[in-house]
Amino acid sequence: MLFRIGGVPVATHDVLVALGIALGAVVFWGEVRRRGVRDERIWYVVAGVVVGGALLARLGTWAQHLDPRDNASLVEQWLYGNRSILSGLVGAYLGGTLARRLVRYPVPTGDLFAPAVALGMAVGRIGCLLTENPGTPTGGAWGVVLSPAQAGRIPGAVADVPLHPSFAYEIAFHLAALAALWWLRDRIDTPGELFKLYLIGYAAFRFAVEFVRGNEVVVAGMTRPQLFLLAVAPALVWHVVRQARRGTYRPRVTSVTP
Repeated sequence: MLFRIGGVPVATHDVLVALGIALGAVVFWGEVRRRGVRDERIWYVVAGVVVGGALLARLGTWAQHLDPRDNASLVEQWLYGNRSILSGLVGAYLGGTLARRLVRYPVPTGDLFAPAVALGMAVGRIGCLLTENPGTPTGGAWGVVLSPAQAGRIPGAVADVPLHPSFAYEIAFHLAALAALWWLRDRIDTPGELFKLYLIGYAAFRFAVEFVRGNEVVVAGMTRPQLFLLAVAPALVWHVVRQARRGTYRPRVTSVTP
């Protein structure tokens, strides 16, 4: 709990997630103005991103067991289920794409969203770092040590042992991604490619960091997020490889007239 409003506790995680969303919205609006976007249909695309992200973030963790009887009902999942950043990102991408096609928005809009999402994720993950299981044990001096009282409030956490600060690793990734996106935003001409590059980068990073995240291992030494990434990442990888072969990511060459 961060503080109380009229006796009602306000959760640290929720406040920082909301702050991340607010800062992301500011960056998104700045990109809309900088790129001179005046087509009002963009707000339908924003609505699709928000709705798609919210739906899959909550429902994306529903099918945790092969036998449907072992899973919660959809109502229970919506009310009490865990939220997933990975499925939320997929939902946001699909929702935005569907909305763009429905309103016939002429070009992909991912370039507008990419820096905003990176910043929002970096800030929101601070809430995870402060309230969730930091990660698996590590012998490094940088490890986070939880007291028995702190570990008792966090499912799966271990007390009095240095733990990988996996969310700190992720915060660093998103800040580095934000810097890279900021540098690339005027160097890649193909609309929508910035967001796809961000997604494939995050997919690779997240798969790797899962080994020290502390999530439940379910099969072949992998967690559910890793299995999810194995299912969805190949399409992104193929897209990036195909675009690279076309020269999409080559630095823009500006001709100089003598």
